[in-house]
Amino acid sequence: MNARVEPQLLTQLSNRHLDALEEEAIFVLREVAGAFERPTLLFSGGKDSLVLLKCAEKAFGAGRIPYPLLMIDTGHNFPEVTAFRDHRAKELGAELVVRSVEDSMQRGTVRLAHPGESRNVHQSVTLLEAIEEFRFDALIGGARRDEEKARAKERIFSHRDSFGQWQPKAQRPELWTLFNTRLQPGEHFRVFPISNWTELDVWQYIERERIELPSIYYAHRRPVVERKGLLVPVTELTPPRDGESVVTRTVRFRTVGDITCTCPVASTAATASEVVAETVAADVSERGATRMDDKTSDASMEKRKKDGYF
Repeated sequence: MNARVEPQLLTQLSNRHLDALEEEAIFVLREVAGAFERPTLLFSGGKDSLVLLKCAEKAFGAGRIPYPLLMIDTGHNFPEVTAFRDHRAKELGAELVVRSVEDSMQRGTVRLAHPGESRNVHQSVTLLEAIEEFRFDALIGGARRDEEKARAKERIFSHRDSFGQWQPKAQRPELWTLFNTRLQPGEHFRVFPISNWTELDVWQYIERERIELPSIYYAHRRPVVERKGLLVPVTELTPPRDGESVVTRTVRFRTVGDITCTCPVASTAATASEVVAETVAADVSERGATRMDDKTSDASMEKRKKDGYF
């Protein structure tokens, strides 16, 4: 990930298209507020949700976002990110709802195959329980089409049935930015206002708007092991295996999720502009370069989304 582009090319990199992307996101956020009774904004404290939150501030005004923030916590999140999540919500004066996979485990609705199993996929159960508890009819998320091919199939307004399932072959058309928001009892929508953004767009926007991020998005020293082409962080949840050598590398996270399935990349980028330079030269998507849970099969993400995943 240390690949760089020539400095003169970066000076020619335009960000004028960000105005159109921001305008579309703001339009979608306002459409949700007008069309649904009980929407919520999924907020993890990660870069995409922070960009989405910035657009929401512009859509409604600082401190006036008309829906609560919802976080599904696996209990295995990076502490830097959860601390930043709480800080940002408090700073905005926003209502933050946190529901935990651990609570689902205690209720018996989530059962791990073994104690070391990743809880990431089980977030779907806790999310559906939160939807039922609060009767949410629209969940706004920061997913983007460029992240993964299953996400590329999904509409901006993604209809979910009464079981929370996504049916790729039964999606509603979105011609001329006309969104079909009709629901039957028990159904809901997942809405993705920055669906048309790319990773580069996100980082250019972060740079332009000076959006503060959790520190792990920038270069820092961290012990890792190399495993299946990835740099796996060494933690209590992800200890080294027999025969693996622990090395301390300068890394950053391109995307942030559950500790058990999220890996950093080698990087010296310490500012948003330096990350932009690296992103221009990247030839692997952020999920492809960092997410162990997407490597189990080519259909991993699509299966999880059909089961109710974000």
